[in-house]
Parts: sequence; C-alpha cells; structure tokens
Amino acid sequence: MFRRFSPKLSLALVPALLIGGALDAQAMRPGMTAGQATPRGGQPMAYGNDPLQALDYWPGRGTRPPLLIFVHGGGWKRGSKDYATGATKVDHYGRLGYAFASINYRLVPDATVEQQAQDVADAIAYLRGRAATLGFDPNRIVLMGHSAGAHLVALVGTDMHYFARAGLQPDAVKGIIPLDGAAYDVSRQMQEGSRFMTGTYEQTFGTDPVRQKALSPTMQAAKPNAPSFLILHVNRTDGTAQANALTAALKAAGTPATVHALPGRGLRGHMEINRSMGDPAYPGTAIVDTYLKRIFGQ
Repeated sequence: MFRRFSPKLSLALVPALLIGGALDAQAMRPGMTAGQATPRGGQPMAYGNDPLQALDYWPGRGTRPPLLIFVHGGGWKRGSKDYATGATKVDHYGRLGYAFASINYRLVPDATVEQQAQDVADAIAYLRGRAATLGFDPNRIVLMGHSAGAHLVALVGTDMHYFARAGLQPDAVKGIIPLDGAAYDVSRQMQEGSRFMTGTYEQTFGTDPVRQKALSPTMQAAKPNAPSFLILHVNRTDGTAQANALTAALKAAGTPATVHALPGRGLRGHMEINRSMGDPAYPGTAIVDTYLKRIFGQ
C-alpha cells in the first residue's frame, strides 16, 4: 500500500511532508506541476483577483446535486488544488452524483492564515452565488480539507466571522470533514508537535498567544458553528490528541461531531488519508460516504 521513501529525502522537506505538503505522485499526473490545469475536465474559475484565488469545478449528475468542496494541505505555505485530483476523489464522488470543487488559497508568507481562512469562505460564497448556473444545490454543501486544509475548514466551521464577512450564514455548509489535521489547538500543537515543524508553526501562527487562540478551532468551538463535523485522523500522536480534543469541544458546545481513527501511522498514514480517500478499498471512504449520504439526504 505504501511506497518506500528514498533515504536521500531531504530533511528540508520534512515539515512540508508532515503537514501534507509533499508533491504526491498519486495526486498529480506525470509532467503536471501544481500550477497547471487540473485533469479530467475540471472547470477553472477565479473567486478573487489574486492568481491563487482560484478553483476547479466538476458538475454532478441529476437535478441540483450536492456539492463537496476540497481544501488542500501543504503547511499553509505550499500546495495546490491539484492535490484533490488523484486516482480517487473526483471520480468517486462524481460516480455518487455529487458536484465537486477543489480550491486554491493564498499562501504564507505572502498571506496570513486569517486571509487563507477568508479565502475558503469567499470561495464557498462564490460557488453558492453561482449555484443556479452551475446546477448544484446551494443548500447541500460539505467542506473537506486535508492537513493544513483540515485546520482551515475547521477554523471557518467554528469561527463564524469568516463566513459573516463573505455574506454567509453558519449553515452555508451542512458539514465539515477535516482529514488528519494537527493544529486545531495551535498553542498546544506548537508545544507538543514535531520539532521539524517549529519554524513552520512560528511563521504561520506567530508567537502571540491571543492570535494563536483566535486561530485554534478547538478554542473557537462555542456556538454558532457549522451544523456538523466528521473528524478523521490516522495514528499520529499529535493528530490523534488534537482530533479528540476538537471533537470534545464541539460536543460540549452542542455541535454534532464524530471522530474516527483510520489505519496508517505517521507521515505515510498522513499522506495515505488524502491520496486514498475515495478509493472503495480504503476504510475512510465508507465512513465519509455514509456521512455524506446522511447529510445530503440521498
């Protein structure tokens, strides 16, 4: 299932890998770079003026299908919407009839995490505003993100000022699916997480405890929140602890939240949850499918 990594892998790449920033060969076709057009017919769109305020959209089937939106990882400073377009996600969710979108957002250090979260909310607003033309149901949207993208979808799902600035209500999405994030409580993650990530965390979140708290979904879990959360993680000590703490905080606030542990350890498991989501043989696929069927009512 897992490919062997070269012993010559540079330690300079470890922070990106640990937070989902590796260029996954299964997520990108040979000869394709992160900035190139998305394969298999995604329709490119711009939701803002910056080149990274862009997304790709695939229509669903039938009348007013639901929409699943994906937010990529990459340590907040790398990554691309193309990370969603491996051998599984687009095809799988398309077979289920869902419309699918994968978004880019501006990257650290040229943008702040606050701006990244606003980009996510603005992309949702952009798509909702074009639902009639694109043909999907704006009242049935679920937001999924991996790694740094998991942090961002959890943040916009708990701190409603990002939605408010985009003109959205808390139920603008019906569910949030974070995949193996590990910065839901920023301060705790910076204290307990991998030492390889120290520089990335400091560059991303700074050293001000007030700002770190504001950017921590677990610390923002008081209502109002998005209506529902499905939180998935693999066997990583920090990711497991962070996922369980976020789930507990949401439940304490009265927001429905479920957490599931998936097979896979460490970095390889962290990459596998992204590249294999949508593969019928991957255990997480059935969990997400069941959740989406319930949330979408089909």
